[in-house]
Amino acid sequence: MTHLRTREVRQLLHNKFVVVMGDSIQRTVYKDLVLLLQKNRLLSSGQLEAKGELSFERDVLLDGGSCSRTHNDIYYREVRQFCSGHHLVRFYFLTRAYSAYLEDVLSELRRGEHAPDLVVLNSCLWDVSRHGRHFPSRYREDLECLFRRMDRVLPDHCLLVWNTALPVADVVADGFLPPAGPASSGRLREDVIEANFYSSVEAARRGFDLLDLHFHFRHAAQHRLRDGLHWDERAHRRMSQLLLAHVADAWGVNLPPRRAAHRRPERPRHAGHGGRVHPRDPAASRRSGGPARLEPRASAPSDAPPQESAPLLSDAPPQPGPNLSNSVRSLVEYYRKQHSRVGREPVPGPMRRADSQDRPRASPPYPPERSAGSQERHPQHRPGSRQTQHTEGQGTGSQPDLDLGSSHRVFPGSGAA
Repeated sequence: MTHLRTREVRQLLHNKFVVVMGDSIQRTVYKDLVLLLQKNRLLSSGQLEAKGELSFERDVLLDGGSCSRTHNDIYYREVRQFCSGHHLVRFYFLTRAYSAYLEDVLSELRRGEHAPDLVVLNSCLWDVSRHGRHFPSRYREDLECLFRRMDRVLPDHCLLVWNTALPVADVVADGFLPPAGPASSGRLREDVIEANFYSSVEAARRGFDLLDLHFHFRHAAQHRLRDGLHWDERAHRRMSQLLLAHVADAWGVNLPPRRAAHRRPERPRHAGHGGRVHPRDPAASRRSGGPARLEPRASAPSDAPPQESAPLLSDAPPQPGPNLSNSVRSLVEYYRKQHSRVGREPVPGPMRRADSQDRPRASPPYPPERSAGSQERHPQHRPGSRQTQHTEGQGTGSQPDLDLGSSHRVFPGSGAA
């Protein structure tokens, strides 16, 4: 996978408004992205643990956080923003996939001076741990409302990427789960897999993009912190690289063919998740981003920081899977079948395409539920999403270079990152 550095990240997100929504893991996704826009280094342990601070790497706390009285309940709020001359990144802390607070956030984005170009979203752990036995039905209802509202509120040029929840350990820290709540540490691992299944199906049905982080980190338990939920700095840099590669492909940007410096040789991959990357049809690129090209360099720069000299994720042998109950096993098997690429076109990882609802798929192990009287749109292709119009042997020379001077959009911030 291409290892993007600050220069390429600034160019990819030039004149873009990025919004990240979710829990503490998505907050660290925001932090690593803000850091990567300015410096070629990893997050420190203190930056990983901090929350609600007044400032992080030249960003500002807009609401909640350390100014709030609540710190570990469903009413916790934290809004952060990083703004430079040509980059705007904002974060909203969510404790539920759909709520009255989310409607306030959408109203704020709709009234704002700039419309978002990219929305990165996930909500799972708080939903699962607070809903208990009723989590499947309530979470599915929240997901349906969430994606329906996103489809109506976000502009057509906006690209929404849903991140699946990362794997959790068999035993998680006691401080995360509510003291008298219905959720249990042993059940949480299975509930996350089940929640990822529901969210991936609903995102694909609505035509939004899916980045399956659960798949990419299923054998990376050595990078998980002691609390069993959060991840270290190298794992988060890997998440940023996966997200940026996904966004670049959706926007039709050709990334430089440079790999991470001093990276260990990769093990032979399964045929379903390997293969070369197929060129993208220029017609499938996003309207506002436009087809573009990031010029490759001959080799990695010699002044690479020592923090990134080690591999981002080590190639540890696969760990044995969790012991799943019979009630969840059918969902897990169906979820795995949907990510199996054997016999299909080779793509770089389980990135669910926007038109995946058009492919023949197995019958889900639950009856479809729809709210009475709901008016839903079923777009064949959302304009801001990825489309599978890749052809074997198609050239990439038809995509023009990225023109940074074509847009006059300037964000009123200090500095020029």
